Amino acid sequence: MTVCWQLLRGLFSALVACALFRVVLMTLVRRIAHLDMDAFYASVELLRYPQLKGLPVVIGGRWRREDDVLARAAADGTLASIPLEDFPRIRDYVGRGVSTTATYAARQFGVGSAMGIMKAAKLCPDAIMLPVDFDEYRKYSRLFKSVILEHAPLMENRGVDEVYIDFTEVEGGQQEGGRKLAEKIQSAIFSATGLTCSVGVAPNKLLAKMASEFNKPNGISIVHEADLESLIWPLPCRKINGIGPRTDEKLKRFGIETIRDLALREQGWLTENFGESYGAWLYRAARGLDERPVVTSSEPVSMSRETTFGEDLHAVANKAELGAIFTRLCEQVAADLERKGYVGKTVGIKIRYDNFKAATRDHTADFYTADAKVIRQLAGQCLKRVPLERRIRLLGVRVGSLVRRDEVDESGHLPGELPRSRKKADPNLSLFDDL
Repeated sequence: MTVCWQLLRGLFSALVACALFRVVLMTLVRRIAHLDMDAFYASVELLRYPQLKGLPVVIGGRWRREDDVLARAAADGTLASIPLEDFPRIRDYVGRGVSTTATYAARQFGVGSAMGIMKAAKLCPDAIMLPVDFDEYRKYSRLFKSVILEHAPLMENRGVDEVYIDFTEVEGGQQEGGRKLAEKIQSAIFSATGLTCSVGVAPNKLLAKMASEFNKPNGISIVHEADLESLIWPLPCRKINGIGPRTDEKLKRFGIETIRDLALREQGWLTENFGESYGAWLYRAARGLDERPVVTSSEPVSMSRETTFGEDLHAVANKAELGAIFTRLCEQVAADLERKGYVGKTVGIKIRYDNFKAATRDHTADFYTADAKVIRQLAGQCLKRVPLERRIRLLGVRVGSLVRRDEVDESGHLPGELPRSRKKADPNLSLFDDL
C-alpha cells in the first residue's frame, strides 16, 4: 500500500511539473535577436594588421602589384610588422573597383560600402587600401557562428557576417529582454575571435534587425512591443528592411517620411498604391508585425562567382585574358559546390558591358554536376547566345537547380531519372570559340 501511494504521489508530482512547464512556455515572450558583426571584413583585416588600428582603411578593388608586399609578408608570417609607409594608399589606385567595406575611421570621411574607389579616394586620399580576402572572412564567419551555436541552438544564417537567433527558450534569453544572453554571446565571440558584434533583441526579425543598428559598434539594443511608438516610428521608412530607394522615393512623394507616417495610412490605400501583396506587407511592417520563424537550415538556390575588370575587355582583342578569367570563375564555382556538398544542373553566365547594361543566359542540362570542366563547357554555350560587340566590364558564372551531392547517382541523376548519354567536356575549349 505504501509503495502504491508513493508511486501515485510521484506520478501526480510529474503531472504537476509538466503542467507548470507548459504554462511557463505559454507565458514566454518571443525574443528574436539579430547579430551583426561590426565592419566585419575590415575588422578581420585589423586582426592581421594590428598596426592599422584607428586608421582609415578601405577594403576592395582588385589585386595590384603594390599588394605583393602583403603577399610576401603573409608567406613569411610578418604581416603585423609591415611598416605603415609600405602599405598601398587609395590615392594611388588606378582603374575601376568598389569599396567592399571600410573601417570606422574611414567612414568618418564618408567612405562606405559599395562606393566607387575613385569617389572614396577623393573623400579620404590617405586611406590605406587592402585587397579583399574572402577565404579569411569565411574562416572567421564559421568560427563566430560556431560560438553562437554553443549558446543558442536556433540560429538562422543570413550571410557571412549576420545571423538571426531565437532567444525565447534559451537560458538568459528572457532576462532583461534578452540582454543577458546577448552579453554572454557577445563576450564569447570576442574571446574566440577578437571581433566585436552588435546585437538587437526584439519580438521579431523585422524589429531585431532595426535594433541591431541602434548602438553600433559593439552595442546591444533591446526593443519591446511597447517601444514601437517611441523607438521605431520616428525612424525614416528606409530603416525597414524591405523598403528600397525606389519605394522610399514614392512614399516621400505621398508625404510619407517616417515609419509613423506610414503606420497612419490605411491598408486599402497602401494596397491601391503599392499592390495587393506589398501594400499589405507595408501596413504590417509599419506596425512592427512579423511572424517569420528563425529558420535553422535552408538549401541554397544557386552558387556564383563574378569579377569586375580593372579595365574593359573585348571578346576578340582580349580573348586569351578573358578565357583565363572565365576558366578561373568556373573552377571557383566548382570548388564552392564541392566544399559545400552540392551539384547543379542549370549553368548561367552574366555579362555587364561598358555601358553598364547587363545580359544573362543560362542552360539547363539533363544531369547534375560540380565538375569545373563541364561547368565551363555549359557556360561557354551560354556565351554563344549573348552579344559580344561591346567591351565587357564584368563576367560571372552561376550554377543553379542545386541538390545535395549524395542525392544523385554516379551518372549525375536523381533516383528514378533515366540517364542519357552526353558529350564529354572539352578541357581545351576556349572562350568565345566559333562565335
